[in-house]
Amino acid sequence: MARTRTRLTYAIATFGVVFAILFGRLVEVTTLHDGVARKSVRVDNEASYFRADIVDRKGEILATDLQGASLYADARVIWDPAETARDLKAVVPAVDVASLTKKLTSRQAFVWIKRNLSPGQQDSVRQLGLPGLHFKHEPRRVYPNGRTASHALGYVDVDNHGLAGVERGVEDLILDRRNKGGLVELSLDLRVQHALEDELSGAVASFRARAAAGVVLDVNNGEILALSSLPDFDPNEPSLAAKDALFNRVTLGVYEMGSTFKVFTTAMALDASKITLTSQFDARNPITSGQFTISDFHPENRLLSVPEIFMFSSNIGAAKMALEVGTPTQQAYFGRLGLLAPVTTEIKEAGAPILPKRWGELETMTLSYGHGVAVTPLHVAAASAAIANGGKYIKPTLLKRDPKAVVPFSRVVSEATSAHMRDLLRMVVTQGTGGKADVAGYPVGGKTGTAEKVNGQGYAQKSLLTSFVAVFPAKNPLYLVLIVIDEPQPSDATQGFATAGWTAAPTAGKVIARIAPMLNVPVAPIEPRKGAPTTMASYEELH
Repeated sequence: MARTRTRLTYAIATFGVVFAILFGRLVEVTTLHDGVARKSVRVDNEASYFRADIVDRKGEILATDLQGASLYADARVIWDPAETARDLKAVVPAVDVASLTKKLTSRQAFVWIKRNLSPGQQDSVRQLGLPGLHFKHEPRRVYPNGRTASHALGYVDVDNHGLAGVERGVEDLILDRRNKGGLVELSLDLRVQHALEDELSGAVASFRARAAAGVVLDVNNGEILALSSLPDFDPNEPSLAAKDALFNRVTLGVYEMGSTFKVFTTAMALDASKITLTSQFDARNPITSGQFTISDFHPENRLLSVPEIFMFSSNIGAAKMALEVGTPTQQAYFGRLGLLAPVTTEIKEAGAPILPKRWGELETMTLSYGHGVAVTPLHVAAASAAIANGGKYIKPTLLKRDPKAVVPFSRVVSEATSAHMRDLLRMVVTQGTGGKADVAGYPVGGKTGTAEKVNGQGYAQKSLLTSFVAVFPAKNPLYLVLIVIDEPQPSDATQGFATAGWTAAPTAGKVIARIAPMLNVPVAPIEPRKGAPTTMASYEELH
């Protein structure tokens, strides 16, 4: 019995030592690596987070989160890193075999392989049956309308953080609404957005243009109903987009906008009581200042009244009106119209105006017709809305306003000046350079702008930026449409011209014809188109 007990004691001790060694080895494998404590494996649930849905003004979903799966590996239990990488490449094309093989050879406890797999890819990975592969469920931002409103919406990074557009600009609001189970309502109207994008795409194709941009704005509350910059991109896959496509031409791009600035020049001259509608200016000869000459594209070679200067888009007449106003007054009015600072909206990608370093008499003249000053299209849209809506500058917004709330504004011109400008804008369409923008049943008022683009040596005469700013209905505007076309090309259809009257104006008319019924704009009696005026009688007929 004594001998048996001794043998049992030795056996128990031996097994105890063996198990102690095994336990120690287990601890080393799971918590230690090369004598250094290994951090516990934990997938950070805070790395990605859910965001509130973004909807348009009618409740249509523009951006939402879906539950997605991301693939990671525990490299310590991968049998063959190279074979695993090759097998994954067959079902997840984005995998880089060499890079992944190196990561899996590292024996790290956590290795990201691919974030946001599609359901099909997730199922294919499962079917491989490879050890050490795991999925983490996390939100994936989805834009169900694809490219539509991509520059307004923006996009997010792989961790669901906003990087551009309203996704970046109102991120705090998006997260706050998520916490409260709410939505973020934008001022955009998906129907209007689609119409604007469709017509801009058609214009780029028809005029073989480099790019285009457009805005639809409610002139009475500043809500942006549509915003488009072409080329655009798919916010579901922003990494695949070209750099040029990610650039927001409406809020970030700054351009010389040409004769659309005559809207501001004429309004300030009337509002400052420096001129009247019956004032006349001699447009028979170009203005020369040093080596610089100011001339008209289609010279009338006679005295022009203020309405005629506006309708015929006379640079000479605009320059002389600006001289009557003077540089300090011009600077003050431009400041009130928001033309001297970036336009602040829910999109942080905002371009700052490029202003002349010296603002003297010559600059006062050239700025009167949009030469020597570069602003964003949104600058022109917001300032033009203020001229047309009764003289109230309203900060544009991409968030839907409470219809019961008072809309803040600052006065820039009087209601009387605004009324005169509405009449002049209408005359540009009925008798001037904007005739191709008119829409039967929806009277349009507007102004053309054709500017030569700046190059390294000065101005490129054959590289044009054309624009048309339109308001409708002309007598009592509800909405503004701004169209900008970058480098349109002449054709037989445009009779060899590439100016705004042949490119941007008809595009604006097509947009208005499509969206006016959507927006329930009342149909007005069709007006007969008049010939070009030669006296003030044409203006007086509008009253």
